[in-house]
Amino acid sequence: MKKLFFTVLALAGLLCAAAQTQDWANFGRFEQANGQVRNPKVVLMGNSITELWIKTHPDFFAARGYVSRGISGQTTSQMLVRFRADVIDLHPQVVVICGGTNDIAQNNGYISLPHIFGNIVSMVELARANGIAPILCSLLPARDFGWHKGLEPAPKIIELNRMIRAYAAQEKIPYVDYHTPMAEPDGGMIAAYTGDGVHPTEAGYDVMEAIVQPVIGAALKHTGSKRHK
Repeated sequence: MKKLFFTVLALAGLLCAAAQTQDWANFGRFEQANGQVRNPKVVLMGNSITELWIKTHPDFFAARGYVSRGISGQTTSQMLVRFRADVIDLHPQVVVICGGTNDIAQNNGYISLPHIFGNIVSMVELARANGIAPILCSLLPARDFGWHKGLEPAPKIIELNRMIRAYAAQEKIPYVDYHTPMAEPDGGMIAAYTGDGVHPTEAGYDVMEAIVQPVIGAALKHTGSKRHK
């Protein structure tokens, strides 16, 4: 019995040590870069869609003083955990929040739509509490996920977008609708805008930039006028 006790204790210690070496929210991804950024105009917070955006169209960010803080595969829970380090501590004027696809894909297991939505609301509240103007985005359309097939995400995406849009209207937060101009009637993404059904091509990012840039511009103008009052 004594031997069993020490065996269990040793296993518990190993599990704790393993947990301590895991950077679940991936704080390390931008730790060095964050130390080199000072007061960017805009931070785009998201997942692989945001991460691949700066890799596909780097000039969209560099020419405007925008910063990308997208991490591939992340859920809104992970985004929320790192929101202080990767957004608040950078002191931007505006944050563009775009997430939820990987939650619906169950990258970290099942999570309900209300809880995904709650994570997004929490990021908005953190931004506002720190004087950062939030912009909310729809999820992009998707018919299926290549890495987790059979979840039928299209109607779930539409419902989550409805929740985000309604909240944005209620709270007078700018809302960017990528879904409507990029979706097929069945809720999948238009083939010309994606290579895998989830992530945009260059043409897809062209569409997104044309939609989001006027919204960002208006938000910057508004925050700028408030700061000069």
